[in-house]
Amino acid sequence: MKRVSPLFLVLLVLGFFFATYNLLTMIIHYKTSSSENWDLSDPIIRMPENLKEGGDSNSKYHVALTATDAPYSQWQCRIMYYWYKKVKDMPGSDMGDFTRILHSGKSDNLMEEIPTVVVDPLPEGLDRGYIVLNRPWAFVQWLEKATIDEEYILMAEPDHVFVNPLPNLAHGKHPAGFPFFYIKPAEHELIIRKYYPKEKGPVTDIDPIGNSPVIIRKSVLEEISPTWMNISLRMKDDPATDKAFGWVLEMYAYAVASALHGVRHILRKDFMLQPPWDLEVRKKFIIHYTYGCDYNLKGESTYGKIGEWRFDKRSYLSGPPPRNLSLPPPGVPESVVRLVKMVNEATANIPNWDTLNHG
Repeated sequence: MKRVSPLFLVLLVLGFFFATYNLLTMIIHYKTSSSENWDLSDPIIRMPENLKEGGDSNSKYHVALTATDAPYSQWQCRIMYYWYKKVKDMPGSDMGDFTRILHSGKSDNLMEEIPTVVVDPLPEGLDRGYIVLNRPWAFVQWLEKATIDEEYILMAEPDHVFVNPLPNLAHGKHPAGFPFFYIKPAEHELIIRKYYPKEKGPVTDIDPIGNSPVIIRKSVLEEISPTWMNISLRMKDDPATDKAFGWVLEMYAYAVASALHGVRHILRKDFMLQPPWDLEVRKKFIIHYTYGCDYNLKGESTYGKIGEWRFDKRSYLSGPPPRNLSLPPPGVPESVVRLVKMVNEATANIPNWDTLNHG
């Protein structure tokens, strides 16, 4: 496999340094806003008022995630696909087929392992180093060129693992999404109004979500996607918006695009958990391992400082983590232990794990 240039790796590391810094600025807030404080006896935060159409959706959904051909993306996709196959046919699952939407413009070495559709990246320079900006463009292309048998689509990400069988949480034309504590349209009304004019309605009509995880009717996503792409590009092109939204800009773009089309999401707090802040798995469906997990040997979190024991996906930018990672010390939350065990199970069973996607 072609070696990655040292300059590219330096730029990649710098990019992830700034992304990690932004994540750490939210840690204290997350500790008080964590979904562990939610009562999961009622996992629905908000149901749109006009849920008159039909009963609960029980149609199959297609699992779709966007990815690049970088080793960092590849190893996460392999783990994600392993757990998709493991839970797909379990009782309670409404999963249909799976597609990795590869927006690198060319095939890679996972084409035979993971069902993949290749689409084009944005024209060079248009993403301005914000690679996530390719996500809405990738969905626009995929929806135009692919044959999708399922009525619904789950938009997922490489760093998702399915911890419990996931039913179709959508309801007719109303998608299901996860409420992110840091997506706060009302606190950015002056900026939001550049894209969501007053005649469209109050800013509170914009859901506190990103595009993932979302289960959505295919026909609704086909309507939203071009708007989502255009708003993402407009937001990135506006310095004030870019500064205010930073690495979650594309999430705000999806939320605004949905509202512009009159789409309200069912907010499901049990859709996903995010270690280390969510302490227990319970009946949640997806583990999202975007945050680093750092602890001392007493099992105490070190909150953003590199711990004596750690698991952080950003430690493996140029190649996959080794098989058989050490388990956390006693006292570490169950969610973190479960995550590491799931990573270890996947890597133990995926062929050529240590060699296939090294940079």
